[in-house]
Amino acid sequence: MSPSAESPHTPSPHSLSPRGRTVVLVTCCLSVVVAGLDTTIANVALPSIQRALHAPVSGLQWVVDAYTLVIACLLLFAGSVADRFGRRRMFQVGLGLFSLGSLLCGLAPSLEALVASRALQAVGGAMLNPVAMSIIATTFASPGERARAVGAWGAVAGLSGAGGPVLGGLLVSGLGWRSIFWVNVPLGVLAVYLTRRFVPESKAARGRRFDPLGQLLVVTFLGPLTAAVIEGPRHGWSSPFVITLFAVAAVSVSGLVVTESRRAEPLVDVRLFRSPAFAGAAIIALAALMTLGGFLFLNTLYLQDVRGYSALHAGLLTLPMAAATAACAMISGRVVAARGPRPALVLAGLLLTAGTGLLAGTGRETGAWYLVLAYLLFGAGFGLVGTPMTTTALAGLPRDQAGVAGAVASTCRQTGAAIGVAVCGSIVAGGSAGFIASSRIAWVVLTGCGIATVLIGLISTGRWARAQAGRGGRRQNTHTMEATR
Repeated sequence: MSPSAESPHTPSPHSLSPRGRTVVLVTCCLSVVVAGLDTTIANVALPSIQRALHAPVSGLQWVVDAYTLVIACLLLFAGSVADRFGRRRMFQVGLGLFSLGSLLCGLAPSLEALVASRALQAVGGAMLNPVAMSIIATTFASPGERARAVGAWGAVAGLSGAGGPVLGGLLVSGLGWRSIFWVNVPLGVLAVYLTRRFVPESKAARGRRFDPLGQLLVVTFLGPLTAAVIEGPRHGWSSPFVITLFAVAAVSVSGLVVTESRRAEPLVDVRLFRSPAFAGAAIIALAALMTLGGFLFLNTLYLQDVRGYSALHAGLLTLPMAAATAACAMISGRVVAARGPRPALVLAGLLLTAGTGLLAGTGRETGAWYLVLAYLLFGAGFGLVGTPMTTTALAGLPRDQAGVAGAVASTCRQTGAAIGVAVCGSIVAGGSAGFIASSRIAWVVLTGCGIATVLIGLISTGRWARAQAGRGGRRQNTHTMEATR
């Protein structure tokens, strides 16, 4: 029997027992563990990878961004493919590709092979989170059960990402940098087995049409843009190569706006950005994830290369950041439910600003208490920002647009993380005064992202934005009804 064939033991979504639904949830959580860990765990291993593979700073940027960038490019496409061909089938394919990519990462003999394997990992990773959410939504029919399942899945996602630096430090210190990739293989194989045995197959009643031109334009926008930022210091910002990359990105994003606005079922629905609330949430997603991507990249190099800490010591030192992120992620939902998204967004932006601002003042002899305070503030801000950001993105949109809006917002988050690494790495690589002086400039840029979160949060949750969201939602409903006639 082929891996994608239906197993005679696989139940339908509606016949699952409570225990069966729990197994499905555990399987989906396993997928988010492996995918979530790889967004952060690799950062702890960067100094070890640099020494082992003789990698320049730009090479380290590609080790991180090859993963986040490919996921950003394929998230929207993966969701539509799963809806059309079967979520269980594509989930297994994603887990298989992710596990194979992880194995190849651990065996990579060169930097180029490692970057290519990270890209293969990401092709599989792009199929995991959006498809897992669809499986959960299909499996848990009642609103109460679904809310609890989504909450558990989200908590595991947050903890896996936040715990990546600590687990990475343990693995790198004990078994070497290759072990951070090998640990994914048994987890992935287990998830494939559980998916094949217990997860029911499901498809959308009507699959969305494929949009190959839209997908091509997304790739030719995000890929050249990130490459230009990473390679700028090495080739020169005025070099024909870098200028060409920026030009290709500019032409692609212009083409994306024009072509997608004319399609009935676009890959990227640019009409969503007519809502100030959604557009603001998308900018906040870019800014907030830029701070996280830049923070993880800069802080790892600072703790291990400048301060001389081991990977384990560096991971443990950032544990307060992970704890604050997890705690404030749980608090954020209650704040939003009681007071709306504005207070949480503004407080999140202020905390991100304070944390990155403190880190801009670090040096070779900065005390541990100072670092821990900065990590606590940063972690609290990042933990708070997720729920109000999502709530703002969905404000005023029709319910049947929630999936598309969520996918676009997820793409913005992945893009922000990739750009954060690219920008901060390029600032450090292009500086001539040493890491400390150059990184201060990068930290100031990230502080600006925190300030932008505050300002955009105030604008996108104000009275004008709420009124525009309401009108936009009515227009979108009208457009949807006309398109389905």
